[in-house]
Amino acid sequence: MKKLLCIFWLTLLPCAGQEIVIEEIELYNNDIYLPGTLSYPRQEKKPPLAIFVHGSGNVDRDGNQGELARAGYIKQLADSLNAKGIAFYRYDKRTATPSNLERSKNMCIGDMVDDLEVAIGHFKDDDRFVSLHLIGHSQGSLVAMMAVSNAVHGYVSLAGLGTTVDKALVRQLGAQNQDAGKIAEDYFNELMETDTIREVNPFLMAIFAPTNQKYLKDWALLDPSEEIKKLEIPTLIANGDADLQVTIADAQLLKKAKPDAKLVIVPKMNHVLKTVESWGENQRSYREPDFPLSSGLVSTLAQFIQEHE
Repeated sequence: MKKLLCIFWLTLLPCAGQEIVIEEIELYNNDIYLPGTLSYPRQEKKPPLAIFVHGSGNVDRDGNQGELARAGYIKQLADSLNAKGIAFYRYDKRTATPSNLERSKNMCIGDMVDDLEVAIGHFKDDDRFVSLHLIGHSQGSLVAMMAVSNAVHGYVSLAGLGTTVDKALVRQLGAQNQDAGKIAEDYFNELMETDTIREVNPFLMAIFAPTNQKYLKDWALLDPSEEIKKLEIPTLIANGDADLQVTIADAQLLKKAKPDAKLVIVPKMNHVLKTVESWGENQRSYREPDFPLSSGLVSTLAQFIQEHE
């Protein structure tokens, strides 16, 4: 797998007075451009490094998706873990970069695993860091599971599905509209049998558009509860009890599949890792980058990573 690299340096001083080194890094998975940001505290003790793996959608390294979502949660998490003495690498998902879109038309989950393996390969022998950990968020939970190698010392499933994506989408759509859930179930059955969906309801076109169908089938064939059983490294499963997209039941299914994993349900945390007190705040937090990140999550992640350096 071909990789190219270009690094730019910038040093910042956060309000706490700790010096944080920031490197802008450009990696390539063949012709797929994967720019990212590494940040770490300048200190005598070597820090552990966490690589963040984004969820579904065109997510950039900060946790934004253009005008659709401006939560900035990945950047907030990087800053928060840096303050705890942990290095953090975050990169733009391949679909967040316009130049990659033409090359990603027939993308599958395995392609995103390959992208992550490029990042792991870049850092696995970096002696500035004492250990390497993966934090897989939402869809990234599955991607990170599948990319775990001997170079990885710890794995975190953060708001990760415990079932196949077809079951999750049928559940989510059915909770909004029973008929939509039934149509989605029929679509997935058709997709598995024929590799295509002959006619898509306009109201569900955003999900089941012809350009998405191969991707959805590939994703639906992967069961996170089976993949997590393969891991032989320390594992943390974390979910928020205010998450409207991935349920506590998903986290419990992953825990059942891997009994030696640590399970933490973070109070008042939603899907974009913010602390929310109401449905209205839950919605607003997707659009407001300054909405507070869950301090409970930060403490949980820092403790787990530092325990398994």
